[in-house]
Amino acid sequence: MYFAALLARTEDGWEASDTELDDVETLSDLAELAREASDDDTVIVYIEQEDAWFGIVRIEGEEDPRIYVSDGAAAARSSYGEILTREILGDDLDAELDELASLDLDGTEDGEPLSDEADGDDEDGDEAAGAVPSAPVGDSLVLADLGLSERELRALDSDALSVIADALGASEVLEAVR
Repeated sequence: MYFAALLARTEDGWEASDTELDDVETLSDLAELAREASDDDTVIVYIEQEDAWFGIVRIEGEEDPRIYVSDGAAAARSSYGEILTREILGDDLDAELDELASLDLDGTEDGEPLSDEADGDDEDGDEAAGAVPSAPVGDSLVLADLGLSERELRALDSDALSVIADALGASEVLEAVR
């Protein structure tokens, strides 16, 4: 389950709206959606997947989007997170994701429990899993000039949107759409 919100800065302050990502297939689609919310002002797109990861995309006019993802590996395994991590990590991510997809990540093979023998070293699997870090990736300064430092952003885990909205001074408008 995903939750997505747009925070758009206007002359009158921040405006918030929840948004559907059904038609978003690329970062360009996401940027276009954000630009429709506010022409030349700052727009923050917040995407969260069930407390597994969150992502922030900052769009300012026609500039390239700035992206931050709280957990690259978790995000890379989800449809919207994959869009963000692919943009951050580049085209090499395709091969790494294919290798991750071929791994038996639930610990079973053909419905059989994982045996002790099968729990040995799997260097190929370790390399693929290590290719997308289970750590924050992207521009950790994405909100620094808006009141949320790199250190504070990297420390966020659950309920990150509330902390971000507090730092931006947008808590009240966000609560109205939640």
